[in-house]
Amino acid sequence: MALYAIGDLHLSFGSDKPMDVFGGAWNNYVDKLREGLSVIQPEDTTVLLGDLSWALDMEGAAEDFSFINSIPGRKIILKGNHDFWWTTATKFYKFCTEHGFSDMYILNNNAYVYEDIAICGTRGWFFEEEAEAGSHNDKVFKRELIRLETSLQAAEREEIFCFLHYPPRYRGYECPEILALLKKYGVKECCYGHLHGDSHKLAIEGSYDGVNFRLCAADFLKFRPVRLK
Repeated sequence: MALYAIGDLHLSFGSDKPMDVFGGAWNNYVDKLREGLSVIQPEDTTVLLGDLSWALDMEGAAEDFSFINSIPGRKIILKGNHDFWWTTATKFYKFCTEHGFSDMYILNNNAYVYEDIAICGTRGWFFEEEAEAGSHNDKVFKRELIRLETSLQAAEREEIFCFLHYPPRYRGYECPEILALLKKYGVKECCYGHLHGDSHKLAIEGSYDGVNFRLCAADFLKFRPVRLK
């Protein structure tokens, strides 16, 4: 058994937004993903850290989720800022049943277990979205904090891995509220995505205040999932 993580697949089988247009690492990225994800076995668990499909609704995302469904083993999915297809868990699982997709699970206000590890997380928040007190963004941010704490409270293991789409730390920026929750609940590992291209050099990785941080955006990982356990 193994635990993997990768984010930002940015699939577009059902829409016309292929990432190849950005060139560089994104050239032929779907083929690179197929090769990179081939290391995953049926007994493994893979956490997908958001921005999975460019589709605007579930049906539009069907081909993208067919690709995700082809990844062996359990897939745990959290929301990214571009996941406009995202809906309720009930509708998502109904969609999976109707299309014959299996072993896909939403990480939202809950937690999962991998051996002795609790898998927790939510989308998170980022400095590029200003959140003045009382504004819409402020309300969204506070809901994300509630979702994260609810997930952490649901942990059934002492060792907690937290998965976010947005980085809680970035050169020149920190989200103190999220970092405080990671410390409060003794999170050991925090994986995040969202950062691409030149932003990779601004990512902060490694140990900080007892938490090990990892950037898991697909292009940063050369489209190969990182093995955490």
